[in-house]
Amino acid sequence: MSNLIKLQNGTATIVAEDAWQIVRVPVGEVEVKKQAGKVVLFKLTGAESATPEQVAATVVPAGKVLLPLSVFLARRAEFASRLAAGEVGVWLETHELVETLVAAQAELNVFPLIAVFIERFADGRAYSMASLLRSRYGFKGELRALGDVLRDQLFFMKRCGFDAFDIRADRSAEDALASLQDFSEPYQGATVIEQPLWRRHAR
Repeated sequence: MSNLIKLQNGTATIVAEDAWQIVRVPVGEVEVKKQAGKVVLFKLTGAESATPEQVAATVVPAGKVLLPLSVFLARRAEFASRLAAGEVGVWLETHELVETLVAAQAELNVFPLIAVFIERFADGRAYSMASLLRSRYGFKGELRALGDVLRDQLFFMKRCGFDAFDIRADRSAEDALASLQDFSEPYQGATVIEQPLWRRHAR
């Protein structure tokens, strides 16, 4: 059993087996950045994700693959036929810009799956990215959260447009599944429910 939760027609279930293979670039040298004497934990928005050498050395297997944005951008001609066949998705890190993907591939709905990788749960940029993909750019396919995805985030991720959650390996998917019912009725409007509560219910 995987730790992947998917929402379909309003019902959340744990997926037994995931057909998508997550492709990663080879590990390179990690640069430690400091600010005011402290290590900066989050990559700055717009920072480079991989070197050209790492991108070129990335091995992409057959079948359905979820490519890093850097690999897709640099080698997309190589994957054109697989993209047309619905076998290519793309994943972004939280410091990467949704606009960069849109500039390269204006019609996002050619992707059956887009994912956002969250390196640390405290990085809130994933929520904004999901909202942009759904509301501004009209992405209709599966929007998945990867990485440091924890129980307490799921309800709010769902409100921003995520409909799949790859729970961190050391946590229980069953427990995380229950978190989607923590609140019966959200007050504010959001990506999935645009009107606030006071407009949805007659007094």
